[in-house]
Amino acid sequence: MSAKHAVDATVNLYDRLFVNEAPDANYEDKTFLDFINPDSLTVLTNAKVEPSLMTSDKGQSFQFEREGYFCRDLKEDGLVFNRTVTLRDSWAKIEAKGN
Repeated sequence: MSAKHAVDATVNLYDRLFVNEAPDANYEDKTFLDFINPDSLTVLTNAKVEPSLMTSDKGQSFQFEREGYFCRDLKEDGLVFNRTVTLRDSWAKIEAKGN
């Protein structure tokens, strides 16, 4: 697909809600709210997608190459896709940085 033929869409990139694997563990002076991931949602507007997605059904799933699996939003009228599964394990990256 060329950029010339692509159509605009909104893509919601969901990530883990918490930055800690056990946000409900007993921490002396913290609650689970202290571990909310500020980057748990990234919204990409004007993302370029294949024109064929214009005729897709709400709720239909797709694999976006090298990005993950996405589902067309059930409630939005425009082209809005929600990431359901990434192709990378972000916890593995976090653990690798800590070692």
